[in-house]
Formats: sequence, structure tokens, C-alpha cells
Amino acid sequence: MKIKHLLPCSLLFFAVAIEAQEKKQLSLDEAINLAVTKSTEATLADTKVATSKFEYENTKNSQYPDFKVSGQYMRITNPDVKLRLPLGNDSGEDTGSSSTSPDVNQILFAQASASMPLFSGFKIQNSINASENIYQAQTFNAANTKEQLAMQAVILYVNLYKAQESISLIRENLKSAEQRVKDFSAMEENGLLARNDFLKSQLRVSNIQATLDDAIAKESKINFQLVTFLKLPQGTQLTANAAYFKNAGGLKPSISESEAIAQRKDLEALRWQEKASEANVKIAKGDYYPSVALSAGYVAMDIQNVVRVTNAMNFGVGVSYDLAGIFKNGKKVKAAQSRALETKQQLEIQTDRVKVQVQESLENYNLSIRQNKSYLDAVEQSTENYRIVKDKYDNGLVDTNDLLEADIEQLTAKINETFSKAEITQRYYELLNASGKLTDSFNLTQNNN
Repeated sequence: MKIKHLLPCSLLFFAVAIEAQEKKQLSLDEAINLAVTKSTEATLADTKVATSKFEYENTKNSQYPDFKVSGQYMRITNPDVKLRLPLGNDSGEDTGSSSTSPDVNQILFAQASASMPLFSGFKIQNSINASENIYQAQTFNAANTKEQLAMQAVILYVNLYKAQESISLIRENLKSAEQRVKDFSAMEENGLLARNDFLKSQLRVSNIQATLDDAIAKESKINFQLVTFLKLPQGTQLTANAAYFKNAGGLKPSISESEAIAQRKDLEALRWQEKASEANVKIAKGDYYPSVALSAGYVAMDIQNVVRVTNAMNFGVGVSYDLAGIFKNGKKVKAAQSRALETKQQLEIQTDRVKVQVQESLENYNLSIRQNKSYLDAVEQSTENYRIVKDKYDNGLVDTNDLLEADIEQLTAKINETFSKAEITQRYYELLNASGKLTDSFNLTQNNN
């Protein structure tokens, strides 16, 4: 009876396991979209932007007035209180100090104060500008991060396609090799084939199987990397869409160096950082000026049986000037100017790197186009060569080594041609990445901060 109850459960678990291993068709658009929205790196980039925005908003609060309210209530022991101020009686005569100490055991104290900065050497506004520029720089840094994540997804996707296509080609070749072994076995049994040639065909099957096992292991590793990177459920088996690679040679990129310099997110981030560093120089120079603030306050106090103060309001203008800072601030200003110069030089260096990346990416793309044409010719040549060698072998004009060598050359040519199509696609997106257009070329759904 227990077995009857356990059997349906076992079948259910088996069905669930099979379902978990089902392949999921993944488009390149989906991979890019998941990379820039779901990956840990993309989430961290968005968090940094949000943090920078909060810091910017917090800096803006410095231009608003401060208002503070405080109060105290204290119980005290009976002190000896002696008033030094002369007190008059009801008739207006001076009676001198009180001869008896008043009974005091509590004190009440309340205070409210407000201050409004009027002038601070332009430091407040420059601080706001610097914070806003840093926020903008962080926004473009996040965009650049997502651009690189998109490129990483493209590379993994292309590698997955190459691995899966190589598995398909190797399996097809393995079937032919196994059929050859069957044919050779019958010929060897009938004395029409040397034992050595039959063993060579078996060795060829073993080598193909080893190559297939290696390709399957590689595909599994790439699949795991992509699933983990895109935050998909563990155990998901992805299948790359071959449609992205069929017309690889028909891609016509239109990229220029000036476009790349204008559109690269990392360069734009450096431009905003340069503006922030310039604002920091102005902040440092602000210490050369005095600070002026408008202040107002209210005080209320009650010392039991002694004195009560109400309606004690005050207002005025306060000025502070650090005279020693005038002499000390020079180094601070020079340090800020030096940091601004560093940012400017970093922008120049990165601009030169972008020029090199665009040129290299364009050369690599054109090279992949030329190589694909060569590999297409190689497939035709190897296929025709195998047909000719096979005919000669059937007529006893060549030996088994020639046949197996022709078979290897045909498989290698097919794999190289498949890889070259994937290479064109990857090089194309690398060129878009170098010009800052990669994520813009896809219809992405991104989180807005």
C-alpha cells in the first residue's frame, strides 16, 4: 500500500524536475533588458544614483533658514538666594535686599531661535551646484555601467549560441561517424576492409564524442553564467535565437568618432565631474569672504518665587570673518584647483581612449566581415572536397586516412563559418558600445530614478 501511495508522488517530483530543466527561448533583447534592470550591478548603479540625488536634495536645504526650539524644566534643592538689586515696596520706597531667602525649588526655561544665511561667500550656491553636478555625473556613470552590462550580456549570449551550434554540428558529424563505423564493421567482417581502417573509424567516433562532451560542458558553464548574471531561476536552460546571426553580414553600422565622443556616457560623466570640481574651487575661495546671517530669537524663563521673564524677543544681524583663514586658505584653493585639473586631464585621456576604441572596433568589424566570406568559401570547398574524396574512397583510389581527414576539414569549416557569423554580431555590438549607442539600439524598460 505504501508503494502505491509513493509512486504518484515520485512521478510528480520527476515531472517537476523535467519541467525545471525545460529550455527557455531567450532573445537578445530580453537578455539585454534583464542585464540592465535585474542584474546586481545594475541595481547597485541605480542605488548610487538615488543616494547622490538624496545628497543633492540635502545640500539644497542649506539655503533655507534654521529654526530651533528648546525648553528645560529643572527641580533644584532649596538654595540660598540673595538679590543684589534694590527692591521697592508698594509705596515706592527702597527697602534694600530681602532679608529672607525665597523658596526656590524649580526653574523653567524656554528658547526659540531662527537664523537665515544672507551671505557666505557664495559657498551655499556653489555647494548646491557641485552637488547637482555630482548627481548628474552619477546618473551618467550608471548609464555607462548599464552600457557595459549590456555588452557583457551580448558576449555571453553570443558564446551561448556558438556553444549550442557547435554541439549541433558535432552531433550531426557524430551520427555520420557512427554510421561509418557500422558500414566499416560489415566490410571488415566480409574481408573487404583492413582491421586497421575499421579501428581508425572507431577512433574517429571516440574523438568526436570527446569533443562533443567538451562542447556540452562549455555550453553548461556559459548557460550557468548567463542565468546567474540575468538573475533567472537556477536550473533554467536557455536557448539562443539564431535569427540574430543569420543576417550578420547585412548589418551596416554608421559610426563616427565625433558621435562617439558626444554620446559616450563615461565621457559625459567626466564632463559633469569637471563642472563639480570647478564649483568646489569656488567653494574653497568662498572662505576669503565674511559670513553674514540674520538671526532672531525668543526667551522665556521662570525661577520660582524669584523672577519671571516673558516676551524677551531679540533679532539682529551677525557677521563672522576668519582673518587667519585668509592666509591659510591659499593651500585649500590650490588643492581644489589641482583636483579640477586632474578631472580635466582624465577627460582628455578618456576621450583619446574612446577614439582608439572606435577605430579598433571598426577594424575588428570589417575584419570579421572579410573572414566570414573566407569561411563561407571554405565550407563550400570542404564539402566538395569531402564528396570527391568519398567517391574516390568508394572506388578504392584513396585510403581511410584521406576520408577521415576530409571529414575533419568539413566539420572544422562548418564550425568556423558558424562562429564567424556570431563574431560579426558581437563585433557589431562592440562597435555600438564603443560609440555609446548599444543600449539605445534596444527597446529597453529601465527603472527611472
